[in-house]
Amino acid sequence: MGPFEIGAIAIVLGCALEGYRIYTKKQATGSSSEMKAMQGELSTLKERVAALESIVTDKSYQLKEEFKRL
Repeated sequence: MGPFEIGAIAIVLGCALEGYRIYTKKQATGSSSEMKAMQGELSTLKERVAALESIVTDKSYQLKEEFKRL
């Protein structure tokens, strides 16, 4: 291999490496926005579960369920 071939290979590999860096940067930003959306949905679901727990553990609800069973 001559010096020109080695130089050409180095240039091609350098461009490929920079392209990979750009690709991974875009993947990281896309996943962070998805993560924020998932965290928002998770907090909403936690609030809903807390509301359901308060309804189910309420004494009047339990009394109504006992009457239904009778």
